Amino acid sequence: MTRDEIQEQALKATDGKHRCGLGLATGVGKTLVGLKHMEKHCTPLMNVLVVAPKKSIITEWQSQAHKFNKDRLLSQVTFTTYLSLNKHDPREYDLLYLDECHSLLDSHREFLENYSGVILGLSGTPPKREYSEKGQMVSEYCPIVFSYFTDDAVGDNILNDYKIIVHEIQLSNMKDVKVDTKNGSFMTSERLNYQYWCNRLDGAVGKSQQMARVLRMKALQTYPSKEKYTKLLMESIKSKCIIFANTQEQADKLCEHSYHSNNPDSNTNLKEFKNGSISKLSCVLQLSEGVNIPDLKQGIIMHAYGNERKAAQRIGRLLRLNPDDTAVVHILCYMDTVDEKWVKDALEGYDESKIEWKNFNIKL
Repeated sequence: MTRDEIQEQALKATDGKHRCGLGLATGVGKTLVGLKHMEKHCTPLMNVLVVAPKKSIITEWQSQAHKFNKDRLLSQVTFTTYLSLNKHDPREYDLLYLDECHSLLDSHREFLENYSGVILGLSGTPPKREYSEKGQMVSEYCPIVFSYFTDDAVGDNILNDYKIIVHEIQLSNMKDVKVDTKNGSFMTSERLNYQYWCNRLDGAVGKSQQMARVLRMKALQTYPSKEKYTKLLMESIKSKCIIFANTQEQADKLCEHSYHSNNPDSNTNLKEFKNGSISKLSCVLQLSEGVNIPDLKQGIIMHAYGNERKAAQRIGRLLRLNPDDTAVVHILCYMDTVDEKWVKDALEGYDESKIEWKNFNIKL
């Protein structure tokens, strides 16, 4: 099937439904489907509210409307974020579009319970667990009526094929992790520091347990062994490659050219990366979605977070090649840690035959 045929099938699935959602993979045209639905249902006297998690996605709606000659719709549309949704009066709107509808939280019920118009939810990664907060919200307010995901699009040659290599590396025993305390600081190893946070987590309850879990994740994100491994991996890659780092500081350390909000050269670096003047670019979250990079054949994801949405968005950056090409996704994973579970959760739903777990341990 073609991209246009998929979009028409998705739209047809919404016919006659007052509240529904669509699960569409990156690259299929999720925003355009929303605009086509709006064009079909919006009369001149209607008011439309489009909700998105961040402003870059709102900008994409506006640029897509201009690109596909649907500009007239914009005069009737108000854009907002999920953070500001409850500031709007639900009685003022007739059509509601929830982009990245997996962002819905229980706190949004204040608006949704008082809204009586049509709802269309859109997501590349709908919640997999119906019992979760996000799963319950999507099921209640925009239940998914049509799904078409990455492997469907690969099979139809809409997206290029992919291969995922999980690089399993060991925590280091070198004392190169600095720990600051009230009384000063000391050096410890990644392995000992990770064990410390696991012990803290085991002995914690309630909010203390939640805090210990976050701090353990942040510790794993900053261990130097993944940085050292990434630099070696980058040297072995000759084609265009993007590196998804955990922090802006890390992005700057890993690569000569970086892209993030505090780098004044970001736009220049992105332009040169897109036109092929440079072949390596590190970034944080900004390039996870909404940017098409020609000939991007390899990517390195330093941390999977156990979040399938972030993983899918980052992998999606590599699925815009010619259908005959194959992109290679490298994901770094610490052996014998919670990182293994995070990576497995993030890759749930991808074709297992295209995922290879390898022990790449080397002396760092």
